[in-house]
Amino acid sequence: MPLYEHVFLARQDVSAQQVEELSAQITGVIQQLGGKVTKLEQWGLRSLSYRVRKNRKAHFTFMNVDAPPAALNEVERQERLNEDVLRYLTIRVDEHEEGPSAMMRRAERDRDRDERRGERGDRGDRGDRGDRGDRDRGDRGDRPRDRDRRPREGAEELETTTEE
Repeated sequence: MPLYEHVFLARQDVSAQQVEELSAQITGVIQQLGGKVTKLEQWGLRSLSYRVRKNRKAHFTFMNVDAPPAALNEVERQERLNEDVLRYLTIRVDEHEEGPSAMMRRAERDRDRDERRGERGDRGDRGDRGDRGDRDRGDRGDRPRDRDRRPREGAEELETTTEE
């Protein structure tokens, strides 16, 4: 049977439990039509690059599917009818990637980085610039300010009218 990668986006206002139920429904349709889902990943609620049907965020779900084309056609038909599904994409692949997908590896890497930062406790309230102190500016000395050098706008007109 052909191999597919299938991703669908669910509306931001549905709960995580409803997204899991939707995934289970899709998995059931695939199994009824003679296929199987080899991997199912919930990528969570993520921001979209642009609004899709008035939604700025969506729940992302990824599936590796081993099924006949008719099963994927039925899944896509049901997703078109479902109001909770914003977008879907199915791609035929030669083989499925082993282990976690790139999105899950990225999430793990970010989580590990945050844990390391938490242990060191660096840059907690100072941001990424560190503690600069006064060493960047140096002594400014007694320099004339702009307003001491130049007369204000309209000041000349005032002086000429008072002399006459």
